[in-house]
Amino acid sequence: PISRPQKIICLGRNYVAHAEEWKSQVPSEPMYFSKLPSALLPHGGHVILPKGIGRVDNEVELAVIIGKTASKVKQQDAMQYVAGYTIAVDVTARDVQKAAMAKGHPWTLAKGMDTFLPLGPYLIPADTVKDPHNLAIELRINGEIRQKSNTSNMVFKIPELIESISRYITLQPGDIICTGTPEGTLPLKNGDKMEATIEGFGFLKNSIM
Repeated sequence: PISRPQKIICLGRNYVAHAEEWKSQVPSEPMYFSKLPSALLPHGGHVILPKGIGRVDNEVELAVIIGKTASKVKQQDAMQYVAGYTIAVDVTARDVQKAAMAKGHPWTLAKGMDTFLPLGPYLIPADTVKDPHNLAIELRINGEIRQKSNTSNMVFKIPELIESISRYITLQPGDIICTGTPEGTLPLKNGDKMEATIEGFGFLKNSIM
């Protein structure tokens, strides 16, 4: 649904249960990192696991697509800057991420590898979604449920995120905000079939190679 965003801004530890499964503290304010536009992968595409990088995990997320230029936006006005929503999977090279964290380095490599952001299959217009903070979210691997939650469990909601980001960074049409993942992040392996869904959004299907 989006091919050339200027920016892809993602949330870390935005679901309490996900933070707990990694024995991490829930942040007191939004914790951001970036993925790269070259990581985007369409519905039906193959997630490529580079040789020798170790464990790679699934992280299904609600993605927010910005519809118009947003700078210094207040929470009460934030939702008018949203064009729509879609499904994202923040594929993460977990061993690479852990090694970077141990050294105090950023996560760019672990998060930004080619094909590490499946997105789609549709852009769901914002005005057709009654409440983006009350949507079932689920990911299956080879038909088995791996992640199952609801966007109501997000710690920081969309208006707060847009206000927080746009205070310092101007959001442009087509920019993507990935709102964090629930618990159930487990290793992927070659040959896996991945199916992500958010209530009313269809199914984002990708295979692992």
